[in-house]
Amino acid sequence: MRLLFLLAIVATIGCDQVTKRVATAELADTPGRSYLGGSVRLEYAENTGGFLGLGADLPPEVRAGIFTTATGLLLLAVAGVAIHQRWRGLPLVGMTLFVTGGASNWVDRFIRGSVVDFMVVRLGPIRTGIFNVADVAIMVGLGFFVWSELNRLLRPSSSTDARRIWRRFG
Repeated sequence: MRLLFLLAIVATIGCDQVTKRVATAELADTPGRSYLGGSVRLEYAENTGGFLGLGADLPPEVRAGIFTTATGLLLLAVAGVAIHQRWRGLPLVGMTLFVTGGASNWVDRFIRGSVVDFMVVRLGPIRTGIFNVADVAIMVGLGFFVWSELNRLLRPSSSTDARRIWRRFG
């Protein structure tokens, strides 16, 4: 099982870093490219902020404090909790993807001060912000974790669990 998680970590970081290098080499200083009738667009962007560019206008030292130092500590804390609590199954898969995607973006911020984003998806009137493979890992991992926790909370295994849930939400 540990080998499987190690492979998932290496594959996530590897795919993210390789696609960012390709995007930099092929898309930087070029017009964006659309595929599948405009449903998928590839364009180069360097994000100095966080999610969807949030905080990009902050002074550089504040950005570094938030997006490098604080994010690094948060990722270490989440990994530490997962190990200490001995998470298994879907919660562990989710947090592994979340931490791995975050770590890959963190490395970029630490080394270059920004993260390369290059994909936009449009489905009818819905359009995503620009993102990368690490962002996909983060969102999928968070989705897995939230799904597993909601299932755990909403399917009590005993009346004690049901009372605990009722007190929390009732």
